[in-house]
Amino acid sequence: MAGFVTEKLKTQLCVVGGGLAGLCTAVAAARHGTKVVLVQERPMLGGNASSEIRMWVSGAHGRNNRESGILEELRLENQWRNPDKNYNIWDTVMLEAVWKEENITLLLNTTCMDGEMDGDKLKLVRCWQMTTQKFIEIEADYFADCSGDSVLAPITGAEYRVGRESREEFGETIEPPAADRLTMGNSILLQCHACDTPQSFTAPEWARKLRKSDFGPGRIPDLTQYGENFWYVELGGMGDTIADAENVRDELLALIYGVWDYLKNDPEQREKNACYALDWVGILPGKRESRRYVGEYILRQQDVEAAGRHFEDTVAFGGWSMDDHDPAGFAGTKAPTIFHPAPSPFCIPYRCLYSVNVKNLFFAGRNISTTHAALSGTRVMATCAVLGQAAGTAAALAARYGITPHEVCEKHLSQLQKLLQYDDAWLPFRERPIGELTKKAVLSGDFDDLEALRDGYDRPAEDDVTHAGAVGTQVTFTLPTPSYVESLRLVFDSDLNFDTVSEFERVMQRFMPHNRQKSMGTSCVPKTLVRSFAVEIETETGKRSIVVPENHQRLVYVLIGERVLAVTLRLDAPARVFSADLMEE
Repeated sequence: MAGFVTEKLKTQLCVVGGGLAGLCTAVAAARHGTKVVLVQERPMLGGNASSEIRMWVSGAHGRNNRESGILEELRLENQWRNPDKNYNIWDTVMLEAVWKEENITLLLNTTCMDGEMDGDKLKLVRCWQMTTQKFIEIEADYFADCSGDSVLAPITGAEYRVGRESREEFGETIEPPAADRLTMGNSILLQCHACDTPQSFTAPEWARKLRKSDFGPGRIPDLTQYGENFWYVELGGMGDTIADAENVRDELLALIYGVWDYLKNDPEQREKNACYALDWVGILPGKRESRRYVGEYILRQQDVEAAGRHFEDTVAFGGWSMDDHDPAGFAGTKAPTIFHPAPSPFCIPYRCLYSVNVKNLFFAGRNISTTHAALSGTRVMATCAVLGQAAGTAAALAARYGITPHEVCEKHLSQLQKLLQYDDAWLPFRERPIGELTKKAVLSGDFDDLEALRDGYDRPAEDDVTHAGAVGTQVTFTLPTPSYVESLRLVFDSDLNFDTVSEFERVMQRFMPHNRQKSMGTSCVPKTLVRSFAVEIETETGKRSIVVPENHQRLVYVLIGERVLAVTLRLDAPARVFSADLMEE
């Protein structure tokens, strides 16, 4: 366009959308050697989890089911750097996770506007960067749509769905008799804190005037609860959450300020809420549902409900209930949501992560290939993050071999699953394969169960205590002949079940609080985590040690890069280690 510069980029993978799904997609692909351009239309990463929206990072219910991998790395980094759970610091934790990957080019404030097809493949996308006032044209071998709204669908002609399927189409009992285009709505949240003295509030003239009778079932706010985050202040599901987004935002702003006005100034509420002050109100609504791509498989209610259901191509999992919000939102007369039961965990197949008709298009997040019913269980952000790690790893394999997403499934599925497992992305019901070096080493040391360090399980399992890792201070891997070892892979105990933390931290395991009480306390790195350790390497010419004085991560790779006779792990104090593996590459 005349008057504006157009910058042209060429890359292997272009990721559109920088929420947790897009972030994990980009990081996973980059770490496996793929050149990535990450396009994010906002000035920060994180999407619904960022300081702009501040929705909880929810995921799988139940003991030992918490998501690990890149998401756990982010969570532990945040606990280490951000004990007071400040949203601005959390933004930088996500930003730095991308900055430190040399294979990622990050474009913030950049909106994907158009694209160009080459047959049944997407050739390039055209974007506008608001801050630099330039167009950016990105040509890529592969694309991953992690925008939530499936922004590449209308550009590419990729098949997608909107709304609720009929009960009959997939035999889903929780769906309506007839299909419709109704969805779950958008929400604007607020953040407040408790004070020692009364705090006044004067509502803007345009705020809705609410009475007690305006708050339907399940929508009664309670500022004494840590977990109060006003998620039920929701609108837009009766229309189009994309086309109506601006009007819905305005309505939500009037509604959320009306809710706070009610809490502060209603005769029945003002005394008990007098000492609460408003800290922050969102200006960008968080979105739950819009377009869903059609992949080679459409996940449905029955797949989510089937306890222990295995897919041959499982690459991720969920564990949230089928949390189906009333499309009417705050205006509804029934409960704001129905938590249809679902087992935790349930498996998600790789075939849900790439397009059925655009041959180089991946996707991850709430826009994967599901029915509306299944979406209600897969849409939460911790699940979206593990989907992103799976999609990014698959894209790296596609780029490595020059093949389509489908061919990754056809030819390299076991390699994809193995890479995910070694990157600490848990795949339920699937044992992690053990490398030959680790198998043939002779183990010695004071750990109470040395074989548990190489049994292929990286977390405890409720039904099998033998997979609970081992406790001790020292273990030595002695090899029968000198062998090249690239690194020592370690998985430590990051307290997946929050057994050693305060009540506050257990309640707020979704990363960040909203309703700040005076007695909340701070967060901390898990007490169970190995904080310092050393690795001693014995070669034919001598010994050397690598000392790690300050660790705050669960998954740690210690670079060795030489032929060794033995490798010894020494901890400063007895601690649990789930896995120790000698890596050849």
